[in-house]
Amino acid sequence: MADVTIWNEFRHEREDDDAAAVYPDGIHETIAEGLGDAHEIHTATLDEPDHGLDEGRLERTDVLIWWGHTAHDEVATDIVDRVHARVLDGMGLIVLHSAHYSRVFKRLMGTTCSLQWREDGRAERLWVVDPGHPIVDGLDESIELPETEMYGEPFDVPEPDRLVFVSWFEGGEVFRSGCCYRRGNGRIFYFRPGHETYPIFENDAVRRVLKNAVDWAASPGGSPRSFGERD
Repeated sequence: MADVTIWNEFRHEREDDDAAAVYPDGIHETIAEGLGDAHEIHTATLDEPDHGLDEGRLERTDVLIWWGHTAHDEVATDIVDRVHARVLDGMGLIVLHSAHYSRVFKRLMGTTCSLQWREDGRAERLWVVDPGHPIVDGLDESIELPETEMYGEPFDVPEPDRLVFVSWFEGGEVFRSGCCYRRGNGRIFYFRPGHETYPIFENDAVRRVLKNAVDWAASPGGSPRSFGERD
C-alpha cells in the first residue's frame, strides 16, 4: 500500500458555479474516491499552510498527484524546491491536465511545457500506443471522452522515456497525452485529461489509468543516491 497525496488548487470549485456543479467537494476528493481503498490517501490544497505539503507530509508521500490551473505562480518557491527534491529522491509524481504549467513540472522538464489548446467541449480519443506498459493494464485499445478541452501539438516537453497515450480530437489535432519520465530516482507521469468543468475524473477508464499510474510511480527508480567526496 502506497501513501498517496492528491494536491489541488481548489479554486475553481469554490469560485466557479460550473466547476462546483461537477466537483462540489473538489477535484481532489473525486480523484481520491476513484482510487478507492487500495492505498493510504491524503489530500492537500493551495490555501492550506505550506500548501498542505509540509516536510513531514512529503517525506511520507510515495506518490504525489498534482492538479493546477490558474494559480501556478502562487505556489511558493520553497514548496517547489521541496517537491522537486523529493522526486529526485524517489517520490512518484503524477501531473494532470493543465498542471503541465505547474512550476514543479516545468522545473523537472527544463522547458516551457507550452502547447496549443481550444476549449470547445468536443470528443477526444486516447489511443494506447504502448500496450505493454503497466499504466495501461486492463484498458481497451482506446479511451473515449465525449466532452473535453483540446490540447494540441507542439507540446514543449522533452521526448518521453515511454509514451503510452496519443490523443486524437474532433478538430483533427493530436497530442502526446501520456508521457513517462524519470528524474533522479523519481518516476513522473503526465496525463492530459482532467478539465475542471467536465466529469472526466468520474470516467471508469480514467480512474483505471490513475490507479495503474500510482502503482507504477510508487516504485522507486533506483538505489539511494550518494554524492560528494569519498574516503
